[in-house]
Amino acid sequence: MERHRKLKDTEFERQFADSTLNPALFTHEAHLRLAWIHINKYGMDAACVNISDQIMKFATKHGDPNKFNKTVTIAAIKAVNHFAQKSGSNDFQDFIEEFPRLKYNFKTLLDCHYGFDIFNSTTARKKYLEPDLLPF
Repeated sequence: MERHRKLKDTEFERQFADSTLNPALFTHEAHLRLAWIHINKYGMDAACVNISDQIMKFATKHGDPNKFNKTVTIAAIKAVNHFAQKSGSNDFQDFIEEFPRLKYNFKTLLDCHYGFDIFNSTTARKKYLEPDLLPF
């Protein structure tokens, strides 16, 4: 079990928003969990704004502002939203077990949407690039 799961959703969300979450806890799965929480609590559009702002703030506070990638962040939120609409899960644990592809095959999943490397694109880091292969 990943350590971020020891925190309740409200505490995890609060600690991330105020950048007090231990950076070691902010894994790929934790990123997906944050998306799941924000989509369910605030809706898709607000989730994209909130999470983008918070990840940039978090990365900057913890000394790695270049780690933020706007396209990957928004694509992750859109992917979580896509699967959440098909889900019957009431919590993140059940959701990620229902759709393990989000956790274990994320890059492959995004490769279905993007015909170029969004992970290493300078432009993709700075602004959201729409998929060129398959929309979310």
